[in-house]
Amino acid sequence: MQSLTTGEIAKFCGVTLRTVIRWLETDKLKGFKLPGRGNNRILVDDFIFFLRQHKMPIPQELTRDELRILIVDDEMSMAKAIQRVARRAGLKTLIANGGFQAGLMLSMHKPALMTLDLNMPSLNGFDVIRFTREQKELNETKIIVISALDDTQLHDAVQLGANKAFPKPFDQSQLMAEFEAAIP
Repeated sequence: MQSLTTGEIAKFCGVTLRTVIRWLETDKLKGFKLPGRGNNRILVDDFIFFLRQHKMPIPQELTRDELRILIVDDEMSMAKAIQRVARRAGLKTLIANGGFQAGLMLSMHKPALMTLDLNMPSLNGFDVIRFTREQKELNETKIIVISALDDTQLHDAVQLGANKAFPKPFDQSQLMAEFEAAIP
């Protein structure tokens, strides 16, 4: 995982090095010390989380890594169809074939965007929405539901915390527009 120095953080934020060290000492910014010399390092994901928390702009050179989409669907053919549209929009893709795997991948990769099927065995899409919205570091993840369930359940998913809900089969141009809108 890529990390940044306190000097790089200071430059991105337009503050002094001492200010960044104070953020680290007061746990406003999560970081770690290198063994031996004790220099501070901050993971890029932690820095982006800090910036969002404080409503600060994310530097463009750091947003490219952030443009990941997690595609969650237990039907691999549907996941691959969504993946093709996402790649055309310039997104890096990850695929999870169920709710449990989605939870693990969300925690590990913290994607900016997730497409989600609601009807999956064991941990369903509603459970994944709840999990995502309960996690502080995932709260900004945009969730687009793509499901064959009826309109009432699609509406329920939006009420629960999904940003959008589309019926299966999905309209490629409509989905492409959503993906492009998610790119800063």
